[in-house]
Parts: sequence; structure tokens; C-alpha cells
Amino acid sequence: MTPPERTEHLTLPGVLTAGQAAETVAGILAAQRDSGAIPWFRGHHLDPWDHTEAAMALDAAGEHDAAARAYAWLARHQNPDGSWYAAYHDGDADRPTDLARETNFCAYVAVGVWHHYLTTGDEAFLDRMWPVVRAAVAFVLDLQQPGGQIGWKREADGTPVTDALLTGSSSVHHALRCALAIAEHREEPQPDWELAAGALAHAVARHPERFLDKGRYSMDWYYPVLGGAVTGAAAKERIESRWDEFVVPGLGVRCVIPNPWVTGGESCELALTLWAMGESDRAVDILRSIGHLRAEGGLYWTGYVFEGDRAVWPEELTTWTAGSLLLAVAALGGDEATGAVFGGERLPTGLAPDCC
Repeated sequence: MTPPERTEHLTLPGVLTAGQAAETVAGILAAQRDSGAIPWFRGHHLDPWDHTEAAMALDAAGEHDAAARAYAWLARHQNPDGSWYAAYHDGDADRPTDLARETNFCAYVAVGVWHHYLTTGDEAFLDRMWPVVRAAVAFVLDLQQPGGQIGWKREADGTPVTDALLTGSSSVHHALRCALAIAEHREEPQPDWELAAGALAHAVARHPERFLDKGRYSMDWYYPVLGGAVTGAAAKERIESRWDEFVVPGLGVRCVIPNPWVTGGESCELALTLWAMGESDRAVDILRSIGHLRAEGGLYWTGYVFEGDRAVWPEELTTWTAGSLLLAVAALGGDEATGAVFGGERLPTGLAPDCC
């Protein structure tokens, strides 16, 4: 197990002690396969986005070799068109269970690669992963629509789905900024990516009608802010406008209204959003509120139904929920790489609309 002295920087009063952080890291490592794959949990599936989120958490905890193996898994199993499948059984690349290729899943590799580089300074790693990032961005931008939004996915037969998701496009915007940061570091300008990111930011911030209506979901509420397309006063106004709808005091953040269900992942992502807005106190309050989701062994239940027959649901301990918590704690604790990736430091500026 990761020794507690290596996780002192992941302590946060009322959220994690060093020993608890070490236990959580150990839980993610126990789920990782020898191949580097990080499934949701042993026996379940891997998706590329959550695999990357868990790898980033390992880097934040100092487990750089394990994180590097996770990125090597992505490099080895990238499809010829730059994509990955939406799901693989237990991380087995020979057993994909969903042959669709989702744009936000594929784009997120850029976030993880930039985070790993900022954490380790490993130029050789960046050299190896740059072609992977470039191919993934090419796949994603091939589905960008005239209005700037990103089509959701390609079906298994290659048919493009041009409908766009606000959460997914917001995540892609974040990934494009990280990809541009990598390109800038390598002195390989990508002006087409800059134009694409600017058009995407404009769509996210100003044109909700270009996206499928998923306003019942909390991710559509905070992700335009977390993804960096909505900032400043507009970000604060957006978060305040629906706070009481989504935040359940003492329990966490609803996944979808009106369902009486709070989830750890959404709660941790909202905490990251609040931190990025400069509201660390509220971020810490949110993280403290999900302490009831922590299970023996250091991982976290995906969610909790808080009305009727109150119960943990679903009964699964997911690596990405634990990963999102560790990343939020790392950002709040001043981890430079995590702060740079989620706070916008060392990411290109001027891509979002002036007013947002």
C-alpha cells in the first residue's frame, strides 16, 4: 500500500487523513490490471474517460509508474481512426462491450497526458503520447458541427451522431485546451485546434439550443464552468442559479432531478468547479458532505438514495469516484499539476467568449 507519508499532501480536514488517502490510492491500484487498464472495478468495464481520471488520481498521489502504465494501455489500444471504444470488459482490449466511439471519452486523453507531464516532467513520455493525442483530437474534431458543438459519437458501423451533449462538449473544450498546451510546449502550433476550441466555447457559453436538452442532469449545470468555457461572473451566476435544485445539504449533489439520488462523482466535480471559481470553502463543504459514501477499504460508493428505502445505490465501489475525490483534494491542497489542469494555469487563454 502507498505509505501515508507519500499522501500527506492529500490531507483535508474532515475529508481525508493521510492514512485514508493512502487507503484510497491502494484501492485504485488494486483494481488496475497488469496491462495498465483501470476498470470501474474488477469484473466490470473500462471506459477511456474514467480510466484516464483514475490515472490522473494516481499521478496526484505520486504513483507515476502506475499512471504511466495506464497511458501506455491507451496508446497500445487506440483505434486506427484515433478513437477508443466506449467500453471494454474489465479492461480487456480484445473484449469491447460497446463499439460506439464517444468524442468526449476520446478527447480526455489530452487532459491526462498534460497532467502526467506536469506531474513528472517526463519529456520522453510526452514524445510517445503526442501522436496519440493528435490522432484523438483529429477523431473528435471530425465530428465538430458548423455551430461549434461536438457530435456525440460514431456508432459501431461508423455512422456519425451529430447531436451534441453540453457536458460532453464542455469536457472536449477542456481537453482541447490541454492538447493546445502540449502543442505549445512542443512548439508545434495547431491553429485549427485554436479555432475549433474558440467555436466550441462560443457554442457552450451562448447557444444552449445547439445541444440536446439534458438540463435535468447536474453535469449540464456545472460542466460548462469546469470545462473552462464559462468563467467569471457568468460562471458564478450559472452555479448560483440552480444550487438549491442540485445540492442536498449534508449529502452531496444530485445526479438528476427530481430523483432523490446523490452521487460521489458529481459531488467531487462540483467541488473542483467551485475551487476553480475561487470558492474553496464551499468546495470543502461539498467534499465533507460525501463522507457517508466512503466504504471500508477506502473506495467510495457511486451514490446514495436519500428518500424512501434509503440505501447505497448502485452497490459498486468505482475507481473513478475515488479518483475524482483525490483530484479535488489535490487541487484544494495546492498540487501544482492538478491546479494547472483544472484551474486553467498553463492552459491557453482567450478561447472563451469575452463575456463568459
